[in-house]
Amino acid sequence: MRLVIARCSVDYSGRLSAHLPLATRLLMHKSDGSLLVHSDGGSYKPLNWMSPPCTLVREEPDEEAASVGVIERWRVTHGKSGDALLVSIYEVLHDSAHELGVDPGLQKDGVEADLQRLLAEQVGLIGEGVALVRREFPTAIGPVDLLVRDPAGGTIAVEVKRRGDIDGVEQLTRYLELLGRDPHLAPVRGVFAAQEIKPQARVLATDRGIRCLTLDYDEMKGIDSGAPRLF
Repeated sequence: MRLVIARCSVDYSGRLSAHLPLATRLLMHKSDGSLLVHSDGGSYKPLNWMSPPCTLVREEPDEEAASVGVIERWRVTHGKSGDALLVSIYEVLHDSAHELGVDPGLQKDGVEADLQRLLAEQVGLIGEGVALVRREFPTAIGPVDLLVRDPAGGTIAVEVKRRGDIDGVEQLTRYLELLGRDPHLAPVRGVFAAQEIKPQARVLATDRGIRCLTLDYDEMKGIDSGAPRLF
């Protein structure tokens, strides 16, 4: 990655036209060819950019540009659309290159897999005396997140989401219909578990006899969430 702090102006041409007048900015040229133009404000968003596939070509300024102080030009052209980003550099304040290597990617905490694992470990949250049969219980249309047994021997299918919406209720409904055909499992009740359940999803679940369970991820991890409680 190359990082250049320079006094520059920027012109974008193609499907639209845009102009950034002369100012001091950070130019970030990545190994994938992309170029991002940042200011010292505006949070993380670049003022303008060109995403790959694109190529950067350095150009000598023409006589007119040189007469107003341009010392170098960068022309970044998109490989498919032909859109172009022209950076006119008047002064370079910093120029450095860094090899960052292969990035392992963002590892998110609190995704559905984490919720599913924690709920399997704390299966008592589903109901008193219930026992885990299996995580990712297979069916012909995909795995059910959790399959548990209640003390009376009844079967409960649990669908776990971070944010529970109508699609999740529909998904669990299909699982319940399929599992209910198995005489070794029937009758099967459903529990829709999520950190947040949308009102429409809650209404639909209740109408179909599915119990909703709101999960507190921080509490399940043993962290005080700070949320006010009555008890």
